[in-house]
Amino acid sequence: MSRRNRPKWMIEIAIERMNILFDRAEMEFITHPERSNRYVELALKLSTKYNTPVPDKWRRRYCKSCKSFLKPGRNCTVRLVNSEVNIFCGECGHAMKIPYQKEKKFKRRAKYESR
Repeated sequence: MSRRNRPKWMIEIAIERMNILFDRAEMEFITHPERSNRYVELALKLSTKYNTPVPDKWRRRYCKSCKSFLKPGRNCTVRLVNSEVNIFCGECGHAMKIPYQKEKKFKRRAKYESR
């Protein structure tokens, strides 16, 4: 069975499993951070195996460089700089920069449409 022809139920199970692994990573982070990093690695392997994206809820909760689970205030810092969200990993020093100009634009548009 090729990757492109996977049944829909297999992909749904993979996404459900990724959600479970990220939930467990969040629960285990304080007591066993290395275990939570392993859960993230397993979820990313599922993502690549079934060619599905990581769920939106968890997309910014792991470091793209070292694959460690990020908990703001514990092992990462989050800053707002020049209309970007900067997330700095405390493990490897990698910085993820996410623009939020579009979010402001949508807010403004919703404000005008409500009038």
